[in-house]
Amino acid sequence: MAVLIYHLKIIARMMKVFLILLWTANFIQPNTHQAAGVQVFPPVNFTLAVSALAQVLLQWKPNPNQEQKNYTIRYDVKILSPVPEQYDTKKTHSIRTAALHNGFSAHVRTLLLHNDLQMRSDWVKEKLLPPPGAPETSVTNLSCVTRISISSTVSLHCTWLPGQEAPEDTKYFLFYRYAAIKPFQQLFNQNAIEKVNVPRNVTVFLEQNDLLATWEKPISPFPKECFEYEFYLFNLKSGNKQILKIPVNDFRLRIDVTSRYSIQIRANHHICCTRGFWSDWSEIIYVGQNKLENSTVWILAVLCVSTCCTFLLVAIICKTNHIWSKLFPPIPTPSNKFRDPFPNNYERARTCTTETETEFSSFAGDLCCNIRDDSVF
Repeated sequence: MAVLIYHLKIIARMMKVFLILLWTANFIQPNTHQAAGVQVFPPVNFTLAVSALAQVLLQWKPNPNQEQKNYTIRYDVKILSPVPEQYDTKKTHSIRTAALHNGFSAHVRTLLLHNDLQMRSDWVKEKLLPPPGAPETSVTNLSCVTRISISSTVSLHCTWLPGQEAPEDTKYFLFYRYAAIKPFQQLFNQNAIEKVNVPRNVTVFLEQNDLLATWEKPISPFPKECFEYEFYLFNLKSGNKQILKIPVNDFRLRIDVTSRYSIQIRANHHICCTRGFWSDWSEIIYVGQNKLENSTVWILAVLCVSTCCTFLLVAIICKTNHIWSKLFPPIPTPSNKFRDPFPNNYERARTCTTETETEFSSFAGDLCCNIRDDSVF
């Protein structure tokens, strides 16, 4: 019995040694399996790219020196940051979702499988750097809450605090990705979408019967030969409008000097590059005057003032010299110089002379007094 136990202990020790040797063999042979004469090469052209918001595309290619034969090739992928993760895949690409504000790093290696045999290559490393920006300027304490309404509408509410080193006028913008939306791409020529600046220092003046205008090219890196202009001329007297295309930055035009004009200028690219959007019109500049209309208005104004002054002067003279009362004296009321033989009553007989009668001779006064005496007595 003791001998049996002794043999069992020897067998147990041998099994333990065998397991240790087997584990050591598997640990030592990841790169090559010299007994089989097979070498495992790491992948090539390993790249990391941001494919969408908070999304990284990992890509690589098989090593062209890797023998195929009856082996199965897979790839071991290890994400180091921001969140550690390890998995294997038979594809040569992988997509991972992660917060990228602190960067992203990953390793990949080749796995060669044949029956129960597994061999591994060296790791290939790659990383994405954090986005540029001053430290301590990004938001802190970001917190988001979603709610679903009765109409199945999902709302998102997020709050955060500004970074400790962020300037006071810093503005933060929130972007989110909820569903797969088909992207739209369009290429633009920078010059074709540029809105040209307004021409500068526009000067307009008259020289006898000609209108002369000069200006400077808009603010632009292109030389003055690269611009064309539109000259807008509006006759305020006749209402006629003209838009003239001019390839240079000065202009001379024969005009009607008896009219008044308003002038504006705008610019665009020309010859040197693709034409962009026309600039805004320059501020309105007026030149000339409507001479005929001005003289007519002046004459009417002078006549009106002269007439008013004349009437006022005549009125003052007439009032001062009593000419009005002399030219148009009041019509006197005739008095009754005959005695009424049949007076109606004593009150009428007692009436003395009226105002009009007092202005005439004393004959009327005597008559009135005689009437009163007779009436009393």
